[in-house]
Formats: sequence, C-alpha cells, structure tokens
Amino acid sequence: MHIRPRLNRCFLRKNKLNQTSRAPFPVPMGSSSPSPSPEPPQSSAPAGGASNASLRWHILRRALLSRSASPHASEGTSNEPQEKGDTNKISRKTSRGFNLIECHTVPISQLNKSQGGSLNGNENGVECQRDVYVCYKLPCGGSPELNVIYRRDDSLELNDIEASNRFNIDTTGLVCCWPSEEVLAFYCINRSDMFRSKRVLELGAGYGLAGLVIAASANAGEVVISDGNPQVVGYIQQNISINAETFGQTKVKPMTLHWDQEQASDMLNSFDIIVASDCTFFKQFHQSLARTVKSLLKHSETSQAIFLSPKRGDSLNKFLDIIKEYDLCYELIENYDPTVWNLHRSYVAGDDTSWPNYNEEHCYPLLVRITFGHFV
Repeated sequence: MHIRPRLNRCFLRKNKLNQTSRAPFPVPMGSSSPSPSPEPPQSSAPAGGASNASLRWHILRRALLSRSASPHASEGTSNEPQEKGDTNKISRKTSRGFNLIECHTVPISQLNKSQGGSLNGNENGVECQRDVYVCYKLPCGGSPELNVIYRRDDSLELNDIEASNRFNIDTTGLVCCWPSEEVLAFYCINRSDMFRSKRVLELGAGYGLAGLVIAASANAGEVVISDGNPQVVGYIQQNISINAETFGQTKVKPMTLHWDQEQASDMLNSFDIIVASDCTFFKQFHQSLARTVKSLLKHSETSQAIFLSPKRGDSLNKFLDIIKEYDLCYELIENYDPTVWNLHRSYVAGDDTSWPNYNEEHCYPLLVRITFGHFV
C-alpha cells in the first residue's frame, strides 16, 4: 500500500498468519520488525504442546516449501495434520470478512475472453495465470457490477519480496481485499451523495475496491486510486480499464504514491475527500501518513478524510495523537453503519460463528473523520 516493513509483513499477510491482526511473528535476524500489537489471551502451548512462536514458524515453513521447487517441498511429517490444526487455532486469518457486498468468482479466462485476450500480461507484470476475477454486484441503484482482478491465494513469490526490498515498498496490496476495505466500500456506497462532483483520493488502496466503488456509484468528478507498490498499481490500472464503462463521466486514474515523498504541486491541497482503510497499524508511518493527508486535503470547511481502521492495541490512538500534532481535527465513531454494527455485535457475542477467530481489537474497523476545522 505504501512504504512499510517488508519481509516479515509480506509473510504475515500472505501466509495466513493473521490476515486481520498481523499478530506478533518471530522475524529473521536482520529484518525490520514493528512492535507487536497485543493479542487476546492464549495458552502458551496449544494442543500438541507447541508454543505459539513455534507454530508461526511452522506456518512460514509451509509457505516457503509450497513455493519451492525442492523435492522436499512435498514431503510431509507424521504430525502434519495436528500441526495444521494447531496453527489454525493461533491464526486470526479472515476467512470471510463481513460479506457486505454480493460477489462471486469467475475464471480469469472468461474475463480474458471478454477483453479480447488483453489480460495475458502487461508492462507491470500482471499475469493472467496467477490471477482471479471477482465480480461484485453493488447494492445501489441499478445494481451495477464491478469486475476486480486479484492475485490468487498463495501466489506471492520470493521475487515479489525481493522487489519490495529493492525498492523499499510493500507487497501487502497484492494479497487480497482486506475486511476494512470491504467495509469502507460498503460505507461509501451508502453515502454516495457525499462524493458527488468531488475530487476523491484513496490512499494505500491495494486493488482499489473502495475507489472503484466510489467511481461506479457516486458520480464523483474524479477518483484517484493510489498505492506505493508499482505492481499493485498495475492491478489498479487493469481494474480501472475493465470497468471503464461503469464509471460514467467520472474520471478515474491510478497513481503510485509514497507517503514519505513530496507530492506533485498540482496535487497539493486539491482533494475534497480522502479515503483509506487499515492504514494506521505501523506507528513508524503515522507521521508520513498524517503529513500526506494534510498536504493533499483541500483547505475547505467541507473537505474531509475518512479512515476505517481497527484499534490494533494502541496503534490507532497513537495515530490520532499525531493527527492533533498536525493541527488536524478528528472524530472517532464506533457505530457508523447499522448493518456493520449488527454483524460486529453478532460476531462478538458468538451468535454468528462463521468468523470463529473474530477479535474486536483487530477485526472491527472504527471510523475516523479528519478535517481542518472543528466538529460541531
């Protein structure tokens, strides 16, 4: 999404350690590591006697072997079924998210055929054979459909990580659509009027679902969908291209945007609305993120940034402290949408068991509204 610690987080998000929590994980010597966020109380030795740290290393080992050409890659162990069961217990992988927008998967070959065979690859290295095509039916007037191309599960490769190290970028945007992005997209659909004729920017967009939804449903003037990883921006470009007819008169474009770099002068203080999801986890990037918001958000009484982020320990609160340091105002809202709120309460209470590893601190995004002025 933007510049973040590289090797450890790539494996955290890719290899099913904790897709919603990014919980503590032992990091190889020499790699950068953020301070781990608190986790719910867990026994130090799940069934089978292995520690949580040991089980997380098992997850990493399985992921590496699955991508390896070594003959040992297919070798199992006598306790492999038990090991997988134990690692599933310590993982908080989001197996379903909130399921707020109806969607279904279609073979990429079907989309490729409809696009005249144009999805076999491009200069950004987007390769059809490792992608999956998801069709979203938006819950708004006319029920427009969005087609979004993602990387297939378990398709992150070592050369992706090498690229992240070489260019000081992040591969997390290549993994999937994260729960907070889905909630942000749903929130924007239900409040489409606020984007009408506005210039909108999505930060750290990944595949850009929220930005695409705004462009397809809100009659915005312009939507810029940004990420710090050029590979991710390649996917954004494809997703914009295959949905161009859905956007009407709205101008939509991708952008490679790093939070810690100076932005082009024509972007400064030019966006009416900035949106972002799950971008406040790593505290070392709070300063650059807040600075980016302040430099790109238009100076007006109606301009605002809308962030959806889980608490993740004290990470969100620390970001809000930084927001105040930049003389920005914020409003923190827990219950911002009745559908999302009711699902959240159902997961917490255990009435809905379809998300068995749901954890409020790491799964439920709070809404933060950021402005230059004071809230009434």
